[in-house]
Amino acid sequence: MNDVSFASLLTPEGRALLDEVRGTEPARELAVATRLRREHPAELVSAALGQERLRQRATAKFGAEDAERMFFTPNGVEQSTRTSVAVHRARRFQELGIRSVADLCCGIGGDAIALARAGIRVLAVDRDPLTAAVARANADALGLSELIEVREADVTAVDTSAYEAVFVDPARRGGRGRIFDPEAYSPPLSWAVETATKAPMAALKIAPGIPHETVPAQAEAEWISDGGDVKEAVLWFGTEPGLVRATLLPGPRELRGRGLPDPAVRPVGRYLYEPDGAVIRAHLVAEVAEDLDGGLIDETIAYVTADELRPTPYASAYEITDRLPFNVKRLKALLREREVGVLTVKKRGSAVEPEELRRKVKPQGPASATVFLTRVAGAPTMLVGAPAQPPAAGGGR
Repeated sequence: MNDVSFASLLTPEGRALLDEVRGTEPARELAVATRLRREHPAELVSAALGQERLRQRATAKFGAEDAERMFFTPNGVEQSTRTSVAVHRARRFQELGIRSVADLCCGIGGDAIALARAGIRVLAVDRDPLTAAVARANADALGLSELIEVREADVTAVDTSAYEAVFVDPARRGGRGRIFDPEAYSPPLSWAVETATKAPMAALKIAPGIPHETVPAQAEAEWISDGGDVKEAVLWFGTEPGLVRATLLPGPRELRGRGLPDPAVRPVGRYLYEPDGAVIRAHLVAEVAEDLDGGLIDETIAYVTADELRPTPYASAYEITDRLPFNVKRLKALLREREVGVLTVKKRGSAVEPEELRRKVKPQGPASATVFLTRVAGAPTMLVGAPAQPPAAGGGR
């Protein structure tokens, strides 16, 4: 999609076509396109059908109600912030008393929309003309244009001094895919940090895999997961320097770092806890282990083991029934004996692929089980169990 074809979608004819192609299934696209091209320009029909495909893809991030009214680019769908995460961040800005934010590298406007819905005035900046036009159209489509000013500009040349906070979301993808070097972001992380330190308050969105040693001392670092999937990390400036926390959505649930040493390695107990990905990325497994009175099964593996079942929002609990050295034949025999047909395979510290193991053991039967391919005290091990049932009311601690 180019600037001209996008502009055509904003005309009365383009908007009518978008309404007409809403809900078109991929298998019907050719037939629908053939019919519509009898009365409309072919390029406009293609643009409308392409936009409908993007709206359908965007539903997972933005929800159907917003996605069917918004406009998207392929990169915009891929790189935009999931609504639940954007709402969480906007709520935090709101709770911190922020009333205006300069959203630099705004993309199609996902974060700007969440900020505006929180009552915050937003300057949304992007240097790409098409992306800026899409962000402007989205602010208008959702009735937020009075709170969102979209500006096509190079973010490094924008004066943000009139705004109480800055939010920067540097591009982390290039022509060859995902960028892992923070200094290769566009703009580089060093520029974003310098900009953040000049503002009264700021937040920088970064890749969740960023090395902890690159986090500036004056920043608070937050790792965010949604439904168990790690989505992003954020560096906050002007809040609590040095704090590390994991935020789990929905909720939100927040685990704050307490500066604990690495947990001790101990024998596998009755229960195995799999920490949420945000907890692992934030290096807060020790906090979870302390709360569970547990330890690690291996000094390099982020599985916590304990003898007692305790409820925690920061890890999934499994009751372990069997511990075996890695041996496919022994596992196959055990699963056959227990008539396990539904097998969940999890791995950490193992080179074996779950699908490969599933093919080899050929599970059959009405029962279900979970097998963990991992290391215990350095030895390749299989732990077999099932999701732990919470203790009955009045029991346990």
